[in-house]
Amino acid sequence: MTEERLQDLIRYRIERASETFEEALLMQREGHWNSCANRLYYACYYAVSALLATKGLASSKHTGVKALFNQHFIKTCLVSKENGRLYNRLFDARQEGDYVDFVVFKGDDVEPLIPQVKGFIDNISQLAQP
Repeated sequence: MTEERLQDLIRYRIERASETFEEALLMQREGHWNSCANRLYYACYYAVSALLATKGLASSKHTGVKALFNQHFIKTCLVSKENGRLYNRLFDARQEGDYVDFVVFKGDDVEPLIPQVKGFIDNISQLAQP
């Protein structure tokens, strides 16, 4: 992949992260908490995917993205452990909300995550810039 194409990919994924965060806010306003949690996870996922691309890393599986993020950015202290815990928490919430029957998130569960995700995306976006 050319450097120009790589930068386009990184920008695209950061834009997807921001757009998906906006979708989470829409779900928040409507009180659709499972969907809000899902969109919060995906917003972070797109940001992390952009960050991984800066090192030529990628995975076709969500578990692989999580493992690469933890290995190359959390364990090396390029990203805070707090942000690593947030990503892992959102990963688990998305898994539960999407695949486990009778899981119903409430506003009290999800709303505190919204400003944390905003900060996460801002932080990761800064790190992904050349």
